Amino acid sequence: MLVYPSGTDVSSSALRFLSAKLRQRRRELGTRWRRLSAGRQALLALAHLRNGHPYSQLAAGFGIGTTTAYRYITEAVEVLAGLAPTLAEAMRTASSKAFVLLDGTLLPIDRIAADRPFYSGKHKKHGMNVQVLTDPFGRLLWVSPALPGAVHDVRAAREHEVIDALTRAGVTCWADKGYRGAGDIVRIPYWGRWDTPSTGQQAANRSHARIRALVEQAMATLKSWRLLRKLRCSTTRITSIVRAVLTRHLASSDR
Repeated sequence: MLVYPSGTDVSSSALRFLSAKLRQRRRELGTRWRRLSAGRQALLALAHLRNGHPYSQLAAGFGIGTTTAYRYITEAVEVLAGLAPTLAEAMRTASSKAFVLLDGTLLPIDRIAADRPFYSGKHKKHGMNVQVLTDPFGRLLWVSPALPGAVHDVRAAREHEVIDALTRAGVTCWADKGYRGAGDIVRIPYWGRWDTPSTGQQAANRSHARIRALVEQAMATLKSWRLLRKLRCSTTRITSIVRAVLTRHLASSDR
């Protein structure tokens, strides 16, 4: 395999943040020696998350075995995922906002036609459903565990207890028609046929769409980590990967 220099569009502060967390973990485990330093391990994990390069390519570039690359990346992802905010923590942040935005996104996966639970009829592809909460400006607050792509958005929100949490916190939420039946705390556009269009309802829906448009910024933030554009790992690992990306984003936002 040929090896060549490359780069990734991640800040040095991101590298320092993850390096510090990995050094702390090594101290807790009592690790005495590893093939890569904490800084190199952090760079390895960030390159995988940001660029989506396979383990074999990264292993060759860092001079380690493929299995070692897998273990190092998995460890770094778990460290970041453990720092991601819980729904309760996100609700405490959301309670200080005028409202929040809720939406679901499908993360494509490499599954075949036989894997029906992962097939989204809406998107016409296999994937995992992830629910996203943002502030009124489209900044990420929380991401849910991943569910099979066949799960509808409102069902996913109920399974993750997002609706109950919003109700208890008294936080108004704006969402699309996919959350019909979620309750009064979730505001959706007017629903129905436009055989006899109402000017007021159409104006309200246009206003609703303008407010909700900001949630697309959060989706773009997630998908800027190229690994999430096409996941080829076990579906059981996707939740940790998404939470790791959230942690990395929130850490950079605080700086």
